[in-house]
Amino acid sequence: MQYNSRLKWVMHNHPSGDPTPSRADIQMTRQIIDIAKPLGIEVHDHIIVARGTEVSFRGLQLL
Repeated sequence: MQYNSRLKWVMHNHPSGDPTPSRADIQMTRQIIDIAKPLGIEVHDHIIVARGTEVSFRGLQLL
């Protein structure tokens, strides 16, 4: 099976219950974007899920 998708989402959870992006989350997202870009892959969003709520990096204008 071959996947030709060039648009990706990054998702993870915060077991603490606070979906606020940490400094490490922001740095990791930037690294993923930098690595994906030369491969022609766009990171559309990074979503953090915690206790029934979620935070979107795109929504927070972190992308």
